[in-house]
Amino acid sequence: MLEWLTHSKNILGINERNLKYLRPNNNKKARLIADDKLLMKRVARLANIQSPEVYAVIRNRNELNNYNWSKLPNSFVVKPRKGFGGAGIVVVFGRNKKTLNWVKADRSQVSVEALQTHIANIIDGTYSLKNTQDYAIIEERVELHPIFKPYAFRGIPDVRIICYNKVPIMAELRLPTKASSGTANLHTGGVGVGIDMGSGVTTKAIQYNQLIDVHPDTNMPLSGIRIPFWKTMLEMTVRAQIVSKLGFLAIDIALDRDQGPMVFEFNARPGLAIQIANLDGLKGRLKRVQGIKVKTVEQGVRLARDLFGGEVEENIEEISGRQVIGPFEYASFYGRSGKKAKIVKVKIDTGAFLTSIDKELAYDMGFKDAYQHFESLKLPARFDAYEEAKVALKSYTRKAAKHKDILGLSLSKSAVGRSMEIRPVLNISFSLSGVQVNAHATIASRGGLIYSAIIGRRDLSPFLIDPAKRPKKPV
Repeated sequence: MLEWLTHSKNILGINERNLKYLRPNNNKKARLIADDKLLMKRVARLANIQSPEVYAVIRNRNELNNYNWSKLPNSFVVKPRKGFGGAGIVVVFGRNKKTLNWVKADRSQVSVEALQTHIANIIDGTYSLKNTQDYAIIEERVELHPIFKPYAFRGIPDVRIICYNKVPIMAELRLPTKASSGTANLHTGGVGVGIDMGSGVTTKAIQYNQLIDVHPDTNMPLSGIRIPFWKTMLEMTVRAQIVSKLGFLAIDIALDRDQGPMVFEFNARPGLAIQIANLDGLKGRLKRVQGIKVKTVEQGVRLARDLFGGEVEENIEEISGRQVIGPFEYASFYGRSGKKAKIVKVKIDTGAFLTSIDKELAYDMGFKDAYQHFESLKLPARFDAYEEAKVALKSYTRKAAKHKDILGLSLSKSAVGRSMEIRPVLNISFSLSGVQVNAHATIASRGGLIYSAIIGRRDLSPFLIDPAKRPKKPV
């Protein structure tokens, strides 16, 4: 990979980036917009670009000492107003009920005192671009979109898009990992995944400047992910360049579960690792759009997709070797005898590890006797404490596995509330989009729910998930 970087004439280097593209195109006033997150948010609103809501701005020690911490929700983000490269950002995911401390992505706890100390450091300019006095921003935390659950380790992925002359020219998906402590920072071990500009489908992936095929923590394939709201993201990028007047701009966009694309920041000095993730240099792309008269946002987006889009969209299944499925599909389930037992509508759930089928479907497949053996163990229906459930799981697994069809037991979150339940695990077979899958599936009493089965990510490696795809019932 580094050898390719050294010998490729199309690679844009830092010095050339600064001399040819940053200095002539990003004036001081425009750079101030990118460097000031509060100013960036105001400018973004002018272009109808959504960003996370601001809960509070703490400008000095007096405001810090008098701030009412009880006003904050259980989940939020603290960042410096003029921070750079992700430094000084603290992401809080929840609150510990016993200690009342906040909890970060790595499950470490943050007390009010620790947060006050961190914000004091922000105010003193520890994380600002020029080590000058700064403000601390407390803002809304973006909620993880379901499409990214298998690809994000305790953090929020984002999409970085570089735009020049009102044409988005290159993009990458940045994924958090265990190595990067849940941040999407490539320098600390995050994963960068190139994106085809035409289709919004991921292509190649890198970690530590080396090509990889699967996510290092979840083992999920990284090529062929179709980014939702792709056209909207490209439009946001062009509008951001127009309103900020940054001629060479990178924009970082996160995908919120409920609100869709939200901009994290404008970047006037974007790094160049994006070239490695795309196995292509920026030089050639910059030259192709230089001097073109781009009059509208739509024209800029169309040029991006036409000039820098490959044939991924039309040939995605052929290129990736995997079938494209939607969030809901029809699947054919086979009985113990190997004959087709039932066709049911299923939910594709990347947030669940194991596939789960309801009791009625299990009965139709010939597993009634196995489930009745499990019921004869008379386990508690639900557990509120994890340690208690773990002890029961260990105690009853050997007894459950005495039945020839039961592989073991699994601890799962209850469909109702936040309690846990123990379920039997079976070896089953089903067909989805023409692909035969041998799965380890739990049996759940899913009465009253819409779907008889949920397909977990353990059984989704042969597929790509397109959120816009609609299910077709098999014949």
